[in-house]
Amino acid sequence: MTKPKLQIALDSQNLAEALETVREVGDVVDILEVGTVLCLQDGMEPVRAIRALYPEKDILADTKCADAGGTVAKNCKNAGANIMTVICCATIPTMQAAKKEIDKLQVELYGDWTFEQAQQWMDIGIDEVVYHQSRDALLSGETWGEKDLKKIQKLIDMGFKVYATGGLDVNTLELFKGINVYAFIAGRGIAKAENPKQAAIDFKEKINEIF
Repeated sequence: MTKPKLQIALDSQNLAEALETVREVGDVVDILEVGTVLCLQDGMEPVRAIRALYPEKDILADTKCADAGGTVAKNCKNAGANIMTVICCATIPTMQAAKKEIDKLQVELYGDWTFEQAQQWMDIGIDEVVYHQSRDALLSGETWGEKDLKKIQKLIDMGFKVYATGGLDVNTLELFKGINVYAFIAGRGIAKAENPKQAAIDFKEKINEIF
């Protein structure tokens, strides 16, 4: 079992706020994610700024791309991202076009995706997926449970590297003990903490303890 990575989701409303967070936690976490909201607010400028600060880090542009995959991926790569996301309902040609232009492509799992679709992604060489408890679902009262863990395990058994995200905190990580999750993604659990750097350290220490 590999030790899971820690990814910070910079879901800030503006670049200044994102940079404030990333300067605190950038040396602790493994992957720096420019969140969807930030991409929509400021385009690729946050990617360029964060790449300048952390030239050796993995930087992900969470575009949740649904169309024009090649163009979007090329823009992300040119700005400095080496990872990009597509939404699970995107067509296979869209995913293939994006995959040609970026180092790593991830499929974001939302809604009624199927394992048959997942096999199609694997068949075209995409082996990374992001398993969500969405913000809206969490706000409506849903929580992580056995159904989620079973789906994650099945994806891992298929050969996927699974990134888990959605309302995660240090205590939630205990649920994943024994499951070979590739990475945990934390947003507000780190960025909105009283001490973001310490929160990131706490996540890393918990990962080391469990895995």
